[in-house]
Amino acid sequence: MLNHLREDIAVVFERDPAARNTWEVLTTYPGVHALIFHRVSHWLWNIGLRWLARFISHLGRWLTGIEIHPGATIGRRVFIDHGMGVVIGETAVIHDDCTLYHGVTLGGTSWNKGKRHPTLLEGVVIGAGAKVLGPITVGAGAKIGSNAVVVKDVPAGATAVGIPARILDQEKAKLRDATAQKMGFSAYAVGDDSNDPMTKAVHALLDHAAQQDKRLQELAEQLAKLGADLEVDEKVGDAFDVNYLNKIVD
Repeated sequence: MLNHLREDIAVVFERDPAARNTWEVLTTYPGVHALIFHRVSHWLWNIGLRWLARFISHLGRWLTGIEIHPGATIGRRVFIDHGMGVVIGETAVIHDDCTLYHGVTLGGTSWNKGKRHPTLLEGVVIGAGAKVLGPITVGAGAKIGSNAVVVKDVPAGATAVGIPARILDQEKAKLRDATAQKMGFSAYAVGDDSNDPMTKAVHALLDHAAQQDKRLQELAEQLAKLGADLEVDEKVGDAFDVNYLNKIVD
């Protein structure tokens, strides 16, 4: 228990820049308190003292605003930041090094017995207000955006946003960013999940520019195979450029 507590305190300093000292973390962080209550209630649950486990869990909920069913399985170095309104169901499984923000629900979609809550693998981050529902698996290192509603498995390392949640195409996002940088254009604060028509238009232009760059590169490679001297041809083309000819006339 003491080892777990040391890890809980250390992980607060890792993930919360507002943390100042150990005493403050021990006395004012409800996420740490909720995990202490849960470890006690979970142990009681496993040895068959189910009512007492639920009662301890209820006390934890009353004191912290975080509701964790004593049957839930929670690994090491899990960080619940702020925590108010977090709900974790009976058959939920949270592996090591996960982070949950306030308002997160790991809920069920069925009244049937058995596995009905999510499983979070190592290093998952779930944003404020997100709902992860049903016996699904969120892969290691995945991120769930704030207020997303996730009802299907999320692959490892992916980012899921929206209602219902969809997986962002990370490769396309990287390509857009690279194209924007080439054009001297900053796409900062232009998110993939936006419904703004201007944002969609910018994304379409970036995708088109990236596609044209790819086709031009393929064309250049084919011309090189045919023996064309692209550098010489480029100089010849510049000689007939309208702007170049205008400068000569001026």
